[in-house]
Amino acid sequence: MAPSAGSGVYQLSEEHESLREAVRTLAEKEIAPHAADVDEQARFPVEALEVLTRAGFHAVHIPESYGGEGADAVAACIVIEEVARVCASSSLIPAVNKLATMPILLAASENLKKEVLSSIASGEAMGSYALSEREAGSDTASMRTRARLDGDHWVLNGTKCWITNAGESAWYTVMAVSDPNAAKKSRGISAFVVHKEDPGFSVGSKERKLGIKGSPTREIHLEDCTIPVDRIIGEPGTGLKTALRTLDHTRPTIGAQAVGIAQGALDTAIAYVKERRQFGRLIAEFQGPQFMIADMGMKIEAARHMVYVAAAKAERGEPDAGFVSAAAKCFASDTAMEVTTDAVQLLGGAGYTQDFPVERMMRDAKITQIYEGTNQIQRMVMARQLLKR
Repeated sequence: MAPSAGSGVYQLSEEHESLREAVRTLAEKEIAPHAADVDEQARFPVEALEVLTRAGFHAVHIPESYGGEGADAVAACIVIEEVARVCASSSLIPAVNKLATMPILLAASENLKKEVLSSIASGEAMGSYALSEREAGSDTASMRTRARLDGDHWVLNGTKCWITNAGESAWYTVMAVSDPNAAKKSRGISAFVVHKEDPGFSVGSKERKLGIKGSPTREIHLEDCTIPVDRIIGEPGTGLKTALRTLDHTRPTIGAQAVGIAQGALDTAIAYVKERRQFGRLIAEFQGPQFMIADMGMKIEAARHMVYVAAAKAERGEPDAGFVSAAAKCFASDTAMEVTTDAVQLLGGAGYTQDFPVERMMRDAKITQIYEGTNQIQRMVMARQLLKR
């Protein structure tokens, strides 16, 4: 993000704007036509994966040294935002590829980076992130998955849940307790990379969800799952620290997804009220709907700027990145839920049917308030940061 000369404001670069135009064109032409069917059939958006990979938009954040595009954090948010504008399920392809690989980028050995990042950058594989368990969601330090060193291998046992794109991904970044006797539970957790072909790895059945139905969510099962010793990310005991650093980088991507969903809903609502007539006038001519449209647009724009600022701060490693990332994710997802609900209201009975995409967008928006830390957790993160100052 380049500062304007002699001012305190910023503007996106020409490259960012060109990227937005390219992704929007591709998304509207190649992804949007399949979005309703992907949702209705609860099927993985194979069309989106194909076109995003072909265009190099499936994992733009991966550095060029590993075969990626080397895009900055704001660019990655723009890609996710523009895909989410037409299909939230499809936007989880670039979003979760980043989530799975950020711990590797932050802390893995060079050999592990080359092995995993190169295969994802090429489109050969996707990645997923495995932190949560049934009894360890917000309370991540209470996880029960265990990892023990056995000669030149790590052996993992446990079950992870709510794993986005599980079954479609080849690589899984997994957090497990490697030292159950650590003085602090958080310091006994390590991060590992598991491949779907590793012995003892399996995936469970798909969850039946309210929204993002095209992105499969499953448990993964680790039963004496054996991986090479060098598949640990960083030093033993640093896994949770790496996970928390990862979230500073990836919470803005959920904010970007939320902004995209909200923008798609607003665009649909505006088109509708400019065509639909009641009492002899266009709905857009009435002050009540105008005020709703104004509030929707205002909040989306505010959320968008928060997301971009948070992404840039996290990339630069600024000290307030944790606060701003939590704030951006929280505000953007609350905005998405509010805007999509208002969009359904503006379309009236039509908005409640599957003939228009706003009911799907409303269902999709809800998860952005929950995953990568509920918005209640985001508020705890923000409060702690503020009280430390």
